Amino acid sequence: MPLSPRVPELNALDVLLSVERLGSMGAAGREHGLSQQAVSARVRTAERLFGIKVFSRGASGVRPTAEGALILEWASHILATAEELASGVAALRGERQAGLTVAASMTIAEYLVPGWTVAMRRKFPNVVTSVRLLNSSEVTARVLSGEADLGFVEGPDIPPGLQSREIGRDHLVVVVPPDHHWVRRSPIPVSELATTPMIQRESGSGTRTTLENAVPHCVPPLLELTSCTAVKAAVIAGNAPAVLSSLAVAADLTDGRLASVQVEGLTLPRRLSAVWDPVRGVRGAARDFLDIAVGATAGAGLTAQPL
Repeated sequence: MPLSPRVPELNALDVLLSVERLGSMGAAGREHGLSQQAVSARVRTAERLFGIKVFSRGASGVRPTAEGALILEWASHILATAEELASGVAALRGERQAGLTVAASMTIAEYLVPGWTVAMRRKFPNVVTSVRLLNSSEVTARVLSGEADLGFVEGPDIPPGLQSREIGRDHLVVVVPPDHHWVRRSPIPVSELATTPMIQRESGSGTRTTLENAVPHCVPPLLELTSCTAVKAAVIAGNAPAVLSSLAVAADLTDGRLASVQVEGLTLPRRLSAVWDPVRGVRGAARDFLDIAVGATAGAGLTAQPL
């Protein structure tokens, strides 16, 4: 079956995702070895193919539109699948002599892992690091099965059979559009949060599990999405609340795209943890990657236990 003429090439999708993650055409260009003008041209070409505006440009940087956030989420799945194909082919050909497979839950994967992998590549250029973006329950399953050497999860639940180390902490924040009526009434009762349909991460994610443990009788979600970026876009488009990591919403709160709402008597602190199989241990490239992650979270001001 021929590809749709509305689907850009993989390299173009990769550039779009870099623009989203870095918030800047220039920064994305530096990452890909392209000029800012070349990145801008690729973005415009992709938007023409889609027939949809993917990014809005402003003084605070480049942000996905509501529709663009969904396109970027789908694009990330396409690139992950393509990377799995490339990794599988390379493994069959015996090309990869040294490798590390890391599984990371989505919030950590979106906001922390990219910096860690860049640092790993610079420090250990001969080690090929493959990253799997999953929710927390899927991460632990991959580590338990031996499909991942090292995992990173959010939330309180570490299943039996895995060893873990806290690498940092974040907290969950109730967010709404700036003109939402909760902003004027903050703090709101926890009962109102529980009875309001929200835009949520999927079941099994660390964000969803932490919320359900703290507020166990929430009504079913208005919408479920598998990335923080898509949730934020849906909050703005649908004028509905969500609960997300402080890592995910920091920039949006600063530039006024979202507003935080306090809930009476409710705080949602959360551990960010590395997990591994105690039998295989964490050694070699996995230990190197863990050391980089711990150092980076400490440098970013996230509270972490010392090694």
